[in-house]
Amino acid sequence: MMGTSRMFHIFVVLGSAFMILLIILYWKEVGVSRQYLHNPVSPGPKIANPAQHQQQQQQPQTPQTPSFLSDIDAFVNQFLEPGTGEPTDPLPAETSNQSEKAEERYVPRQEWKIHLTPVAEDLRQRQVACTNWKRIMIVLSESLLHHGVPQQDPLAIPIEVAHDDNMHFTFNKFWKRYGKFARHLMKVKLKKYKKFLFVRDPFVRLISAFRDKFEGLNQNFYQSFAKVMLRRYANHTTPPDSVDEAFAMGVHPSFLHFIQFLLDPQTEKVSPFNEHWQQMYRLCHPCQIQYDFVGHLETAEEDAEHLLRLLRVDNVVEFPKSHRNVTSTDLESNWFDTVPLEMRRELYKLYEADFRLFGYDRPDSILNE
Repeated sequence: MMGTSRMFHIFVVLGSAFMILLIILYWKEVGVSRQYLHNPVSPGPKIANPAQHQQQQQQPQTPQTPSFLSDIDAFVNQFLEPGTGEPTDPLPAETSNQSEKAEERYVPRQEWKIHLTPVAEDLRQRQVACTNWKRIMIVLSESLLHHGVPQQDPLAIPIEVAHDDNMHFTFNKFWKRYGKFARHLMKVKLKKYKKFLFVRDPFVRLISAFRDKFEGLNQNFYQSFAKVMLRRYANHTTPPDSVDEAFAMGVHPSFLHFIQFLLDPQTEKVSPFNEHWQQMYRLCHPCQIQYDFVGHLETAEEDAEHLLRLLRVDNVVEFPKSHRNVTSTDLESNWFDTVPLEMRRELYKLYEADFRLFGYDRPDSILNE
């Protein structure tokens, strides 16, 4: 009897020491950030006036130390909560009515267990790409205040605010927040959260990327990519240093130069494809991540409506209406007129996995001339 009691006390002491050590290690890695593990869309402090957002960012803020116990609770609860994808606090029954007025649909703060992998946007029609989804996430996170209450109208959120990283709990923030625990916790989040992805026709996506990044005065993309294209494929050994100077001289890469750049084996020897033209299967890893929903940009509004119902937030927010994207499959043949047939076929091979994985037909009108 004495031996059993002694063994019990030894196990209690060792267990307590282990828990204390675990908490110390966790606290050391986590620090005193206010972000919690199950805040997939929550940014930092609430912003009351978007017009003053930039000014407020520059003002010093008094750091607030979070509750140690609440931080640990968030850490533990993430493993204990069921992976239903539902808000951690159930919605009141009366909020299920889709026809309620906006002011009557306010829902107390929820932790929506959602991860978004958006397509890269076309600046000419940003509302049909990731901008509106970022607005949706801001509305759900209740991180932007309007007259003292959370903003509920996605279109009232300015584009620059929607794309402000401070408004979102990004992957980089998650990685910095949890240090060496991040990889393991991300696996948990990927298992428990609803995950969705929006894609578009691969060739139309390339046309959109070219128009967005190389037909306008974009100094970053000119410096990083356009100058390379001009030197390699346009016989400009010393292209102008600035995009303004280049456009004033009528010097800019053509769509053919862009396709040559994509097909050139030297391109990815220098660095991987930019996210705006990297294959979607490489960018979002649909074979490794089991997405709960895959939407298409061509039917963005219909898919978004269905997805919001699936996520059970259609009574909280509506996806904004928008015009159809100006870059459509109808324009593909016009853009590829300058691209030799053999290059088109090589390009299809490069993006064939995207066509097949996401249900897009082979563009025979472009490939069989």
